[in-house]
Amino acid sequence: MPPTNAITGRSVRAVAERTADLLNALARDDVRPEEIAGVLSDHGEHDPVVTVHDVESMRVSADLLRGVLAANDAAEAAGRINGVLARVARPPRLTDHGGTSHWHVHVDSDDDAPLAEWFLASAGMALALLVTDRQRPPGGLCASRGCDRAFLDAGSGSPRLYCSRRCATRERVAAHRAGRA
Repeated sequence: MPPTNAITGRSVRAVAERTADLLNALARDDVRPEEIAGVLSDHGEHDPVVTVHDVESMRVSADLLRGVLAANDAAEAAGRINGVLARVARPPRLTDHGGTSHWHVHVDSDDDAPLAEWFLASAGMALALLVTDRQRPPGGLCASRGCDRAFLDAGSGSPRLYCSRRCATRERVAAHRAGRA
């Protein structure tokens, strides 16, 4: 069977990682439909077709999901996820996409639901599962000055503040220099 990013087992993290990558791509003003299709392909979606209308609709979904990642604590993240799911989620259903994948759960309206609906529903569900599993926000927005990248924080230990080691190092160096001045 071809790989999928279903909401089961370890694939919850894969869906959340796909969400962060889509949020970062959709944050760019000049993103093209083929770039979004490339992100989807990189995350196991087969031959995604993305239109200009899809990109614009997905931007609305992305704004809602960025709000989840901007939450300060689990309660705030949960409230924002509940708002996302109330807006788009349908009763859970099992699908194998006509035999092209393994059975997995969807919470969008249909296998042929609009791309923005599918994105918001699958991302909302994955982020909800991460909150329930870890009891803290599922990720964040980079705290480094000039960077606003979304990131997944599914690791153990202290919550992350930065999207990458590069941003964290840049902030530590800036703080060190400011302390010396």
